[in-house]
Amino acid sequence: MPRRRSPQEKKLLTYTRDRRNEYGENDKSSRGNIARSKRLVTRANRRRASVALADARGAADTEAGAAAQERFERRRPKRWAKYPDEPLGDSIELTLRYRVEAEEGRGANVERLRRLRERLRRPDR
Repeated sequence: MPRRRSPQEKKLLTYTRDRRNEYGENDKSSRGNIARSKRLVTRANRRRASVALADARGAADTEAGAAAQERFERRRPKRWAKYPDEPLGDSIELTLRYRVEAEEGRGANVERLRRLRERLRRPDR
């Protein structure tokens, strides 16, 4: 039988495992934008290949083929990769740091930030 977790353990797991979209766009729009980005990169790479090979079309000419191959390999293909969302604890810590700076070190947010860092086992900065 699995061991029960205390509320403190559950909160720590939430802070470390849950994620927040910090990229600055609507999280729902990411679904379409990810697919669009993949398409654009693939399309650009296909276009680059077809433009480089356009001169080699026609009668078989090894020199033109070699030149087209060299022109094609001169530049690396474009790439695109997703960035992971930020852990919830990092997101909350950043928000609290901004608030503490705006309040010039006064107010309840100083204590909230201290407690959060204690929960996440991070040193005060």
